[in-house]
Amino acid sequence: MSEFQINAATPADVATILHLIRALADYEKMSDQVVATEQGLHEALFGAQPAAECLIAWEGTRPVGFALFFHNFSTFRGQRGIYLEDLFVEPECRGRGYGRALLQRLAQLAEARNCARLEWSVLDWNTPSIGFYKRLGAKQLQEWQIFRLTGDALHAFAADKR
Repeated sequence: MSEFQINAATPADVATILHLIRALADYEKMSDQVVATEQGLHEALFGAQPAAECLIAWEGTRPVGFALFFHNFSTFRGQRGIYLEDLFVEPECRGRGYGRALLQRLAQLAEARNCARLEWSVLDWNTPSIGFYKRLGAKQLQEWQIFRLTGDALHAFAADKR
């Protein structure tokens, strides 16, 4: 692997982050679902009330991966945690340590911020990533199912007067 570094994203990186998000969506066969814009990402990541943070892996001047994350909270532990929303490394750069380095940096941030946990979701068909996470020592939580309200269902439920 060539020299690489992992840096916290800055406002100047918004176009790069959007590029990596689109590459992730392409990999997950979800390109049609990306509606994020540079302006929206700038506000979400660097606005008055940032909703998330982002790390970017660089090989020289080339961005090769990213980890986008935010804080969540464990009521049982009474501590916040870090939720990794997306981790992506360009396919031609996989197996070179970028994903591990991004996750390790997140683990270090979790420790420094006194977080109780670092957690994420993975698509059930993504067996290479599942194997990778297990090799790192991550535990797959079989007993939890993810639920989501979005789009029309979210709007209808929010407007329900019952």
